[in-house]
Amino acid sequence: MTALRSYQIPTQEEAALAVESSRLLAACIGKGDNAALPLQNGTDVLQIPVKAIRLLVDILEAMARGEAISLIPIHAELSTQEAANLLNVSRPYLVKLLENGTIPHHKVGVRRKVLFKDLMEYKQKSNQTSRELLNQLTEEAQELEMGY
Repeated sequence: MTALRSYQIPTQEEAALAVESSRLLAACIGKGDNAALPLQNGTDVLQIPVKAIRLLVDILEAMARGEAISLIPIHAELSTQEAANLLNVSRPYLVKLLENGTIPHHKVGVRRKVLFKDLMEYKQKSNQTSRELLNQLTEEAQELEMGY
């Protein structure tokens, strides 16, 4: 299941409902691993993992901001175009990353497939490298008294 193919931006009514829903749901998160939510019939109680509630709160908060949401399972196989879109790079650039072994991939027939997990690991490493380089540049600028 890759949910990258289509998305819907929430309506104003949905965004308003999401604001209130996320607030109420966030209040249900306790200190344990599960939360008990009473159902509307008043007699049944639904046990939900806190991790799932946190995810749902994040989704509702994004909807409240009017953002479209897409859930992607960690083991989802993405096409090169889907992977490039997630990284916000061109497809040819992504293919170069795949061919030089920077990001693992496999082929299904003639098509390259990238695991979402591998893509997110690359993105985290890339972001960390960028932060480290930016910190180095900032330190050098301060040492040279460049006024930054």
